[in-house]
Amino acid sequence: MALTFDLFWSFRSPYCYLALDRILCLHRDRGVDVVVRPVYPMAVRRPDFFNKTNPLYRPYHTLDSRRVAESLGVPFRRPLPDPIRMDRETGEIAPKQPTIHRLTRLGMAAAMEGRGLEFLDQVSRIIWDGTVDGWDKGTHLADAMTRAGLDAGKLEAAVAAERRKFDAAIEENQTAHQAAGHWGVPLMVFEGEPFYGQDRIDLLVWRMRQKGLARR
Repeated sequence: MALTFDLFWSFRSPYCYLALDRILCLHRDRGVDVVVRPVYPMAVRRPDFFNKTNPLYRPYHTLDSRRVAESLGVPFRRPLPDPIRMDRETGEIAPKQPTIHRLTRLGMAAAMEGRGLEFLDQVSRIIWDGTVDGWDKGTHLADAMTRAGLDAGKLEAAVAAERRKFDAAIEENQTAHQAAGHWGVPLMVFEGEPFYGQDRIDLLVWRMRQKGLARR
């Protein structure tokens, strides 16, 4: 039987994107099943977070995400546009967040169709790898979903028609995320044990080896 872990994921997190290739490798090359569980970013879950956190948080976060990308050889640029609407000077989060809501609901819909990882793979790259400006405009998202093996029109229509269904599923993910023992992303939960951050993937693999994951 394949080993499985839950992956709690935010489309605004650079560290989720920076973990992506290693997670895909675990699935593709080592047969690990990954249950994709999209959650909203901290800016939606706790809109006051950026007002209350230490002012050094954001500049360090920016520096660190760039050097992690460089160390991994992963193409990286902050998204254009940012999936979250916020005032970068004051840290104020706009009350309406149509972009991240659309994106997270689509990710949830893809996961419910059994193609969550494929969606993460294709969509995260157009957001973060620096090749696409205006990733939310035109056919960029639809093309990425098509590459993920999804019917983009069908998915968009389902999200528009059954918004409450997808919101309920995302809320269930967020409840499970909190119950797992950490608030951040990416969070990998294997047999009830949480592993937070792109720098804990090796530790996750170590634990899975104890449970039967074969060495390469």
